[in-house]
Amino acid sequence: MFVNGEVGELLKLMVDKGASDLHLTVPSPPVFRIDGVLMPQEDLPPLAAKDIEFAFEKISTEEQRAAFGREWDLDFAYSVPGLARFRVSALQQRGTISLAFRLVPSNVPAVDELGLPQICKELVLKPRGLILVTGHAGSGKSTTLAAMINHLNENERRNIITIEDPIEYLFRNERCIIRQRDLGDDAKSFSAALTHVLRHDPDVIVIGEMRDIDTISIAITAAETGHLVLGTLHTVDAAQSIDRIIDTFPPSQQRQIRLQLAQVVEAVLAQTLLPRIDGGRIAAFEVMLATSVIRRLIREEKIHEIPANIEMGILEGMQTLDQALADLVRNGIVTQEEAMMKSSSPVKLNELLQPARYDALLSTDSGKKDLEVEDTRS
Repeated sequence: MFVNGEVGELLKLMVDKGASDLHLTVPSPPVFRIDGVLMPQEDLPPLAAKDIEFAFEKISTEEQRAAFGREWDLDFAYSVPGLARFRVSALQQRGTISLAFRLVPSNVPAVDELGLPQICKELVLKPRGLILVTGHAGSGKSTTLAAMINHLNENERRNIITIEDPIEYLFRNERCIIRQRDLGDDAKSFSAALTHVLRHDPDVIVIGEMRDIDTISIAITAAETGHLVLGTLHTVDAAQSIDRIIDTFPPSQQRQIRLQLAQVVEAVLAQTLLPRIDGGRIAAFEVMLATSVIRRLIREEKIHEIPANIEMGILEGMQTLDQALADLVRNGIVTQEEAMMKSSSPVKLNELLQPARYDALLSTDSGKKDLEVEDTRS
């Protein structure tokens, strides 16, 4: 199945088994991740260093191997005609190469197909502002962004430019013009690419990862000057996302960034993946919308009050992660045990699963007053 680095059959097996990831590391056999669970393929032989080296040579270009030799890590895209596209991560470990493949479906998913919050459709049609999709690595941020871009592509005429590392989903121009830039092949860095993108008459800019001060600064400026900017962060909730952006800057600049961010941010979608009862996985979302109250809290350095206001904003389209998890449990989509493992506050999630508590949340004023009392006590 996997001799002398011939990786094609192994990737086909990965697709056939419905795995999201494939890991090749010495001295283990190939390992698939299926529905979030790592599953070693014990019927396949352990991998030797020469196997993975040969596989790396087969799937990479000379330029990519040169970059790997300098940096000892590399991200790139790899396609198998007639099968699928993959995002590949290569790194050096204990003197050998380790490879991780992430399956990228050939068809761009729809918002409804993924079960994303309906507010995603409204957000991506906004004319300007900053929308953040956050979560830990592997939580599906790129897929959520792709679904939102796909919805925009089907409904509006916009000039969209993406900067990705590497390009994952491939878009076809429908109502929009979409240009996709691959970091490394098409651009030197996110910040350099952003500077040039602004001269290319974009309406929408998609940033694969807002990872440094220059990228974040230019993204905020782009949102200020009338562009819609979508980006990702490796943060677990809305409040942490706001803090992360502000803390990226030196103290002398943080007040100004706080004011700018309060003005341009439109929403933060923080997501995590859970196994479904009937197989597969589903995302649960915390949704923060930039209401006047949220903007004021950002300006006044009261980020710690954001979670309570998200919880009270259920009628405005906001929800905490615990509220989303409670809905998934009530609808029989995930087990309560899995939801508890993902919850930041299992006690609060347990309360939300009580029928009386849920009804109170939906009764506007009375529910909000109850929540305010709880937040005062906590």
